[in-house]
Amino acid sequence: MSRSYVVREAREPADREACFAVRKEVFVAEQGVPEDIEYDAYDAGAVHVLAVREDGVPLGTGRLLHGEAATAKNGGDASVGALGRLAVLREARGLGVGAALVRAIEEAARARGLTAVDLHAQTHALGFYERLGYTAYGPEFPDAGLPHRAMRRVL
Repeated sequence: MSRSYVVREAREPADREACFAVRKEVFVAEQGVPEDIEYDAYDAGAVHVLAVREDGVPLGTGRLLHGEAATAKNGGDASVGALGRLAVLREARGLGVGAALVRAIEEAARARGLTAVDLHAQTHALGFYERLGYTAYGPEFPDAGLPHRAMRRVL
């Protein structure tokens, strides 16, 4: 099956800017997350992935925290990465972009020797992550005013 988009690690400044633009559209504009909490100190050291349409238009993004940054999110286990800030623009939803981004983040985690990936899913997205092999654990909790659950997938 051919895809009309590619997913890659965002290494160049222009790619990182595209990642931030997608997050601003989805989280700040669409979901009402305050802009001052959408971007954080973790962005600098994170692995960012970007889905881009053939004509160069960004469609989605996500990030992987690893090492010390991830332990702050997952209860202290340095062998577990933290997937976050997964966002797909409204017009690209339903095309498999989100799943492709998750798989790219998992590959980045494997490449860094991690054994599992944790994430904090908005509750409406639990089924999406379950279909990708993630299991919810712990109670529901609010994040940026939205209900979330912690989830994990062993790699």
